[in-house]
Amino acid sequence: MGASTLLTGCGDANTLRAEFPLLAAAPELHYLDSAATSQIHRSALDAVLHHETTSRANVARGTYRLAEAADLAFENARRTTARFLNATSADEIVFTSGATASLNLVAHAFGNTLQAGDRVLISVAEHHSNFVPWQMLRDRIGIELALIPVRADGQLDLARLPELMGSRCRLLALTHCSNVTGARTDVAAVVAAARQAGARVLLDGAQAVQHGPQDVRALGVDFYAFSGHKCFGPGGIGVLWGRHELLAAMPPFLGGGGMIGGVTPALSTWAPPPQRFEAGTPPIAQAIGLAAALEWMLGLPWPQIHAREDSLCRQLIEGLRAISDLRLLGPDAAVSRAPIISFEMPGLHPHDICQVLDTHGLALRGGHHCAQPLLAALGVESCSRASIALYNDAADIEALLSALDAARRELT
Repeated sequence: MGASTLLTGCGDANTLRAEFPLLAAAPELHYLDSAATSQIHRSALDAVLHHETTSRANVARGTYRLAEAADLAFENARRTTARFLNATSADEIVFTSGATASLNLVAHAFGNTLQAGDRVLISVAEHHSNFVPWQMLRDRIGIELALIPVRADGQLDLARLPELMGSRCRLLALTHCSNVTGARTDVAAVVAAARQAGARVLLDGAQAVQHGPQDVRALGVDFYAFSGHKCFGPGGIGVLWGRHELLAAMPPFLGGGGMIGGVTPALSTWAPPPQRFEAGTPPIAQAIGLAAALEWMLGLPWPQIHAREDSLCRQLIEGLRAISDLRLLGPDAAVSRAPIISFEMPGLHPHDICQVLDTHGLALRGGHHCAQPLLAALGVESCSRASIALYNDAADIEALLSALDAARRELT
């Protein structure tokens, strides 16, 4: 189903919920774990099924009609993704297996253009996917790795940027918004500092994309990474956007079919981007499904949806504040954060809390959320997390607040 057929009333949560097969089939489910994986929109499912049953073939391999249909659908998916990000060209879109693969690609390929003593600046708030690859690069070639600390509210302490960047900073690799606190990064301030120092900026957009299309040109960054399974598309598909001149200057990450210009016994040459970074058979059906989800998202009334998400975030924050001994992590104001709300209930393990909540029809996540440095900085070992998406409504928040009271009684 095209996005245009869904515009009437599509800002309403109940109307949107009906577009997600799992949620439509389970009206009793209060799904509040979209920061881990959003539900898949039916347009994405339909697109995957249509491809697999009408034009399943490898891309860039065949001259028969089935293969040509697959080629066209795959490259159309690249163009749709470019529109979703307002990229200058579809050739700036690299398909990967997920945001983790996209971030590792930059750490390896861009990292191979760096030298010992060059500095990469990340933050304490990063998901492990944007933390560990840079540690590995440090250990491999001897770059310097510096960390932006977080304030007590989880916001990055960007006042420390000048001293932390130093004279040899080549890249700032930062989260667009935290997967634990929801704190949004002041991208404009980061980009301004980077440009003054001659450094590049990579944003991990995994938690931003489900809340609407992004404009990489307006953001002013150099690389942007995200996953399909967090923006209503299939799993196993990710995107790396990079400025074309940067991608063209980077060596490949993986070797194999599809990424070469030519191969002889003596040497190999590389295809231009994006093919240079898509060795082997890419996630064809997943890319086509992702494009359908992104096309649907491009047609949604995002100001209306954002207003509802902010309202639900405020409702949840106010309700959590009323619970004695509960500690809320992240910014106080809903407008300063994505609708991701983590909390700690001293004496109660998050896994136990989430298991009890499950018996009340609630799906939340508990643990360290692949962000152990951030939790350590905030003084907690683990926490429970509720994440709000466009298909949630006030009933989900009310159910959570009520069930938390029941969980406390059951666990103490």
